[in-house]
Amino acid sequence: MSNLILTTGRLTRAATVLTILGMTLTACGGGAGGSGEAMLPIAPVVSNIGQITEYMIPTSGAFPYGITKGSDGNVWFTEGGADAIGKITVTSTISEYAIPTGSSSPEGITLGSDGNLYFAESQGNKIGKILPNGAITETALTTANAWPYNTAEGADGAIWFSENRGNNIGKFNAQTDTVTEYPIPTASSGPRGLAPGPDGAMWFVEEAASKVGRITPGGAITEYSIPTDSGIGAGPERIAAGPDGNMWFTEHSDNQIAKITMTGTIVEYRIPSADSAPSGISIGPDGNMWFAESLANKIGRITPNGVITEYPIPTPNSQPQVISQGPDGHLWFVESSGNKVAEVTP
Repeated sequence: MSNLILTTGRLTRAATVLTILGMTLTACGGGAGGSGEAMLPIAPVVSNIGQITEYMIPTSGAFPYGITKGSDGNVWFTEGGADAIGKITVTSTISEYAIPTGSSSPEGITLGSDGNLYFAESQGNKIGKILPNGAITETALTTANAWPYNTAEGADGAIWFSENRGNNIGKFNAQTDTVTEYPIPTASSGPRGLAPGPDGAMWFVEEAASKVGRITPGGAITEYSIPTDSGIGAGPERIAAGPDGNMWFTEHSDNQIAKITMTGTIVEYRIPSADSAPSGISIGPDGNMWFAESLANKIGRITPNGVITEYPIPTPNSQPQVISQGPDGHLWFVESSGNKVAEVTP
């Protein structure tokens, strides 16, 4: 359970801690809008697996979506409903930075090797860059209404991104402020998540086409069909490199976690909770893959050999989306409907 507390005219966040093995407790954090001192959550009961701690975002209806680590030791996230970029420190203080373009609806965000963060503005049709000090610049895309969705840095140092409606994979050169776009062979494929692979290529998923794609630094694209038998398509959502040299991805529509080898072989694993709608996926500090179940309201863990364990989130109907490792080695995820950022502590 979580709550909002009004004290001396200021709105403060409540941090909710859930021990993954089932114990719960609640603690209050201070400071609104990222200002003032923040109180650390009351020390949670530690299990042999960990616990989930939640932090309320000061702006209501922020609809957090993407999340990643920053070069400054903090965790950064996008606020699609507030047209802002958020930052949470290790002491749980949240700051928010308004994006210059209104109605930009930022989604994916990633850390670049230059220490800056890059995010996709789906409705703004731009790639944004935010410095650790909060300064934001934007670059418009060539394709109109491309709906950039996710961002990831490639082996070539470029920031790669997917164009969900433009049906392209693009790359942004921050040094020259230029954008290059590569058409996906399958029409109306609906590309979404993308991530660098161990082979030096970028890998991406095509939600509408039920395919996994691979693009080289030079722009050559190969596609692999997902062997789902659901009849409605796999609806792949996000993809990430695993500890086993394969790429792992979520099947949002078919309720599975899958992996694809560098040669294109795909293996799928059914999630125990029905209709869980898995979304984000990331490698965890324990060497397993962790994923968010947006409709089941759980965080899942899958071992390299396919064993799945699920953990409930304290806030009901929180709609967890993207999950990522933070600079502290912990896993962090966003709750779009819960309007929170949450941490999974080992």
